[in-house]
Amino acid sequence: MLKTISIVPTILTNNKLDYRAQIERINSFSKRAQIDITDGIFAKSETILLSNVWWPKGWEADLHLMLARPSLELETILKLKPSLCILHAEAKENLLPIFEELKKHGIKTGVAILPKTYPGDVRQYIEAADSVLIFAGKLGEQGAGADMMQIEKVNLIRNIKAEVEISWDGGANLQNIRALAHSGIDVINVGSALSRVDNPAEVYEQMVAETDKNGVVL
Repeated sequence: MLKTISIVPTILTNNKLDYRAQIERINSFSKRAQIDITDGIFAKSETILLSNVWWPKGWEADLHLMLARPSLELETILKLKPSLCILHAEAKENLLPIFEELKKHGIKTGVAILPKTYPGDVRQYIEAADSVLIFAGKLGEQGAGADMMQIEKVNLIRNIKAEVEISWDGGANLQNIRALAHSGIDVINVGSALSRVDNPAEVYEQMVAETDKNGVVL
C-alpha cells in the first residue's frame, strides 16, 4: 500500500498584495504551505522580505529560505515560529548552530540540497535535520522543469538517516506527480502547477488522486 504523500502548495512573490492573494487562493483547499524567501544573493531573484511574511491562524507554514547567511534572519524566524524552517546546505555559514537554536524554540529544521550537491557531502546537516528537501528546479523561480534524476538522492539520504522526512521542490505537476509519489518522497511541494491555473483547488484534488494510485494503470 502506497504511503500517504503530502502535497504542499508553494508561495513565491515579490509583491505583498500578490502574497495575500496567493494565501487566499491556497486557504480554500490547503492549510499547509511552503513560503519561499530569497535574498537576491543566494538566489538572484528577490521576493518579499521575511519581515513581511505572515500566514492565517491554524496554518502549518514551512519557510524555505534561499539565503546566503540565514543567521542574519534568525530573530525574525523565531518570532514567526514556522512549523518547519528549511535552510540551504550551500549557504555561506555553518547551519548546525542555527538548527540548534531553532529546535530550542520548537521549530523543526530542514536542509535543502541543490542539484549538484551530493548528500554524502552534507551528511552532518542531514543527520541533524528533521527534513531534507531535494531541490530540482531553478532557485527563486516557479515554472522551471523538474530534474527527475534527482530522485536518485532519495536512497542516498535514507542511507544517512532512514527516518528523515524527504520533500521535493521543482517542477511537480500532474504528469510527474505519480512518479514522485512512488519514489519514496514524503512531501511534494507544488508551485506553478497550482499558482498558474484558474482552479487550483481542482488541480490539487487531481494531484491527490494521482498520488493515491498504486501503479501505471490504477
